[in-house]
Amino acid sequence: MPLARTLEPEVMDTVEEAVDYDNMDHSGVNALFVDDLISLLVEKRGESFGRVVDVGAGTALIPLELLARDVSVTAILACDLSFEMLRLAAQHKRDESSSAPLLPVFCDAKRMPIADRSADAVISNSIIHHIPEPLTVFQEMKRVAAPNSLFFVRDLMRPESEERVEHFVSMYAGEENTHSQQMFRQSLHAALTVPEVQEMLNECGLPPEWVSATSDRHWTVRGIVRRPH
Repeated sequence: MPLARTLEPEVMDTVEEAVDYDNMDHSGVNALFVDDLISLLVEKRGESFGRVVDVGAGTALIPLELLARDVSVTAILACDLSFEMLRLAAQHKRDESSSAPLLPVFCDAKRMPIADRSADAVISNSIIHHIPEPLTVFQEMKRVAAPNSLFFVRDLMRPESEERVEHFVSMYAGEENTHSQQMFRQSLHAALTVPEVQEMLNECGLPPEWVSATSDRHWTVRGIVRRPH
């Protein structure tokens, strides 16, 4: 029987959770996320990311990775519902020399204070599995996406068994502390499968074929929003 989805807390807002998350080694997956995002910009034949909305930005490690690349970004709105995550994001920004605006935005991913069709790129990494009803977040991301904008969302993919969960925890978090390993374990249990994401994309009017498995533990939604102005 396939592993059933088990929800985890929607917000990681204690100091311990924020610090442990920030201290985990995300460098490889973050660099790959930005590499793949840049490839989507090239596919679009764009020269600038313009105004980027990062949904569930956490401590803003991916926005900072993007700003470190040789690409043009007008602004990045780093949206998160965790004050402690955004506090660390602001600290990271102060430590960087980039002049590009990075604005931490304290908000719920299901109700962002962002105008309709105002984002040139909507991105998200590992927020969907935190949401009890993820369809609401996909609908909100679609709402803020401008015509011809980039739509790029990546998250964990729920394994088919407890044995696979423990295999991934050992393989990808084996060097982390016990609390970090448990957070990763809970995230795998709360993650969606590709068919579940396909159904949600279809419900909110986005092409279900945009999602595919892109690693042994991740799915990715990638596309260019094609709709009239």
